[in-house]
Amino acid sequence: MFEITAVAVTIAIMITLYRAIKGPTVYDRVLAGNAIGTKTVILLVLLGFVHDRPHFLDLAVVYPLINFVATIAFLKYVEMGRLD
Repeated sequence: MFEITAVAVTIAIMITLYRAIKGPTVYDRVLAGNAIGTKTVILLVLLGFVHDRPHFLDLAVVYPLINFVATIAFLKYVEMGRLD
């Protein structure tokens, strides 16, 4: 059952990756990148549960924080042309 869920999440990541590559605007690409990050967290939690590795849950907590900071920095760069 968990393997099927992991495959489904991986397929969803691939579909979202297509949107990130072919998105008509930069904001669509950023949104797709955030969705990939969210699905990656789901996959990390699922794999941590299946393989009984609780440290995967720690990674699943830290990864969204890094994803959020990277998104804010990228959007600031797109809007202003610099990061300072």
